Amino acid sequence: MSIGAVAARTGKRPSSIRYYEQIGLLPPAARVSGRRVYGPETVRILAVIETGQRAGLTLDEIRSLLSAAPGDEAAIERLREVATRKLPEIRALIERTAIVRDWLESAARCECPSLDACPLFDDPDLPAALVPISPAQPDSHH
Repeated sequence: MSIGAVAARTGKRPSSIRYYEQIGLLPPAARVSGRRVYGPETVRILAVIETGQRAGLTLDEIRSLLSAAPGDEAAIERLREVATRKLPEIRALIERTAIVRDWLESAARCECPSLDACPLFDDPDLPAALVPISPAQPDSHH
């Protein structure tokens, strides 16, 4: 399958596919007349990468999962380990996001005459929750 066909089936840009190949997430494509040719397993690997990214895994964590040989039972154990390690981070993010949501909902209803008079800025615990949330490792190649 050509890189264009893989891109069309997966919704990934060809540049992303080449990038994943370059950093070792995808095995090197076969070359036919100088053009990359991918097997059907590439679609599945890209689905794993996409799902991993949506779940908040880093590319290194995804690489670790993808490095498993077919039938490698230890791969499931690695998946469980990554999930167990990530769960507390996600729980904390959800809690923090709920605090920010509640604050913003209150701010949207605020009728104070000025910021100086607004009690929304009196909570000492809130400023830490309002620090911008940034992804663990953004990937512009998806």
